Amino acid sequence: MKSPVVVGVDGSDGSLTALDWAVDEAVRHGQPLRIVHASLWERYEGVVPTWSTDRPSGQVLAENIVGIAAERARRRSPDLTVTTDVLAEDATTALLTEGQEAMLLVVGSRGRGELADLLLGSVGLVVAARAPGPVVVVRGDRQALEARHQRVLLGVGDHDVDAPAVRFAFREAAAREAELDVVRTWRRPTHEPLDHPLLTGEPSAHLEHRASELLDKALEATATEYPHVRLRRSTAEGLAHRVLTERSAAADLLVVGARRQGRLVGLELGRVAHRALHHASCPVAVVPRRDPVPSEGDL
Repeated sequence: MKSPVVVGVDGSDGSLTALDWAVDEAVRHGQPLRIVHASLWERYEGVVPTWSTDRPSGQVLAENIVGIAAERARRRSPDLTVTTDVLAEDATTALLTEGQEAMLLVVGSRGRGELADLLLGSVGLVVAARAPGPVVVVRGDRQALEARHQRVLLGVGDHDVDAPAVRFAFREAAAREAELDVVRTWRRPTHEPLDHPLLTGEPSAHLEHRASELLDKALEATATEYPHVRLRRSTAEGLAHRVLTERSAAADLLVVGARRQGRLVGLELGRVAHRALHHASCPVAVVPRRDPVPSEGDL
């Protein structure tokens, strides 16, 4: 059985944008699409007796939301296999449960009822931080949403040697026939002791060389599996979260890794993933990994 691309909808504009993106992604990978909506209408309105012809307004709303979403998906891709479900749970719990069997979990950047000035809705943030598999938060301008850049951007951290995020990025680039732009950042230490070994040579050159070596090591195994993917490798001086957010303006998808260590939501994601989800100019894929010991180089 094929694992579906799962998308959460709530009737908001953001969720419909996520739905369109999820349809294209399912078609790209030849996977079915599962549309889910979380609703607790039964808890507040009660179950109507079977003999009654009146349906609770919450049930009608929930069914309309998934029905409209399914019709929209079928219009966008008539041959796509689409299933729907209304789940009697809160949105976060429902999506995290669905993510256990999904190839990919897709959510909008802000749902119905979220404050307009929030950069990212609370549901999207928690799901991206805690889902067991890859999550894409759909955001960005039309060029990115329609994959016009033909580029997938991947940020490589200290523990990303043959990591899930690396494999995910290669898979996406291959499916899209897009260039894979891989970036490893480096920074000069703020303070160095007088006898530090970097002072015997050029600090910048040494640090950049180390970043380049780690980049090659991170990509080596997966690159051999995808020989046809156009690969662009680069190192850049600066903070990873700033560099990747800036470069996301020329990408269709930004891929970052995230820790899973049972921390608070923001720390579960890591600084780079957290900033990307709030500020990136394109959809952001958060791919979980397990790090035994966190470090300052983690994404």
